[in-house]
Amino acid sequence: MKRKLLYLIVLLLAAASVVHAQEQEPELEAVAADTLERDTLPWPLSLQTRIDRLVEDSLLLYSQMGLKIYDLTTDTCLYDWHATQTLRPASTMKLVTAITALDRLGGDYQFSTSLYYSGTLEGRTLKGDLYCVGGMDPSFGEGDLVTLLDELRRAGIDTIQGRLMADLTMKDTLHWGEGWCWDDDNPTLTPLLIDKKPVFMKRLQRKLTDVGVVLLDGKLGEGRLPKKAVRLATLNHSIDHILQRMMKESDNLYAESMFYQVAAATGAVRPGAKQARQVVDRLVSWLGLNPDAYRIADGSGLSLYNYLSPELEVALLQHAWRKPSIYKHLLPSLPIAGVDGTLKKRMKATAAEGNVQAKTGTVTGVSCLAGYCTAPNGHRLCFSIMNQGTLSISQARRFQDLVCEAMCAPQ
Repeated sequence: MKRKLLYLIVLLLAAASVVHAQEQEPELEAVAADTLERDTLPWPLSLQTRIDRLVEDSLLLYSQMGLKIYDLTTDTCLYDWHATQTLRPASTMKLVTAITALDRLGGDYQFSTSLYYSGTLEGRTLKGDLYCVGGMDPSFGEGDLVTLLDELRRAGIDTIQGRLMADLTMKDTLHWGEGWCWDDDNPTLTPLLIDKKPVFMKRLQRKLTDVGVVLLDGKLGEGRLPKKAVRLATLNHSIDHILQRMMKESDNLYAESMFYQVAAATGAVRPGAKQARQVVDRLVSWLGLNPDAYRIADGSGLSLYNYLSPELEVALLQHAWRKPSIYKHLLPSLPIAGVDGTLKKRMKATAAEGNVQAKTGTVTGVSCLAGYCTAPNGHRLCFSIMNQGTLSISQARRFQDLVCEAMCAPQ
């Protein structure tokens, strides 16, 4: 009896082993096939095969994704997955702003804050108003204010018999962007900023007293700079200086400031987001795309109303690469995978580390990545990956990282 029972158990275990092996065969075959394909397929079929497998990820069962990869060296599209679909770009909107600004303003553009005076100088006394003309420089700080006031002192002024006036006509009066959430940590959009705060004039008033300038009136006011006003000093920061923080750290105020520089360049009176959008739309049209197919609300990506596509982002990246006057300023500003900025902790110890240079974008339910990399064959690639409707940002980022690794890994 015991022998029969033991024999029956042995037969059952053997049968279970056969079933388990049969269940594992498809998975093992898939792994073997993937290895074989990667080892034998030529470029770019090997890359396309890898990404074909990635887009089978369960992430795409319950969320949207648009993807485009373009070979800049051969001027060919390598991969397209719903690339014309309009999705929320989050902070990859900053790519649109940066490329448009470099295209319109040029790489030598300066963000300026200036001091002027109206009236007359009698001895060491200014009998008139001191004007501060705001250029919406987001990097202007306490040290810059001291530099401006040093110039005022060098002009021999130690007494002001008049008002301290703010010229804020560089942009409209709106202090926020269209479609911004009330509970976000939103920047204040005004042409005169110090340490990223809208307290420039009060800080100026206090600092003048600190450096020994007597204010006989000292009242704060606002108005347009008179035509006959005399310039005392100007503090400039280069567009490269602004781009570094705007792109590496994804600073929203810096991006909005860049957006409004574009608006101001149109020459409109008290320009706003509308004028900046018009410049973006003209560039989109020049690239051969229809601007009516997209929605541009702000320059940073904070707005819920922005809608772009991977096709548009790739077209802009192509344009930047083909135009050295843009590319040489844009590329150094982009975060580098595993090295710095918002990509510092991503793609470490992979072929993408130190290779991928791209702008990230993250808001609730949205994760995007767009930029450049170099393939193992030396070809320069640009790409855009836009994930939307995902509750797991980490899963979306993991998907993006795997795509980047596929582009960079030896084939």
